[in-house]
Amino acid sequence: MRTMEKQNPDAVLNELLVTLFKNIMEIEEKYLITPKFKDISVNDMHIMEAVGLEEPKSMSTVAKLMSVTTGTLTKSMDGLSEKGYVDRERGKKDKRVVFVSLTKKGREAYVHHESFHRNMIARIKDGISEQETTVLVYALAKLNDYFREIYEK
Repeated sequence: MRTMEKQNPDAVLNELLVTLFKNIMEIEEKYLITPKFKDISVNDMHIMEAVGLEEPKSMSTVAKLMSVTTGTLTKSMDGLSEKGYVDRERGKKDKRVVFVSLTKKGREAYVHHESFHRNMIARIKDGISEQETTVLVYALAKLNDYFREIYEK
């Protein structure tokens, strides 16, 4: 990491954020899309993350978590289902509701993706104090709030 001595902290922060946003998808894709998971995208991984390992979720719940329409999600789910990563099942009480869950292959992809995030968090926290971690969490939460406000306008 570059030293921040004699540099404008705002300029350094801007450079770090711009570089991070520019590279994050590419870096995550290189890590996540291995020969075993070459038939899916990072977005597919994030959809499977939203589906999760617990009980099946309704398509509308997953769409809301992903901030997309159910129509957009349906197209992605079609591909994931065809490739064997997710199962879909109509609701027993209400046949209009479709529930999705991960298959064994989907669970393997989920765990692979989760390990990327665990390693990222461990690397970020390596060598910083609990207080510094708290400040980092606060700063990133503020950044997230800023983007959410812009998105909702």
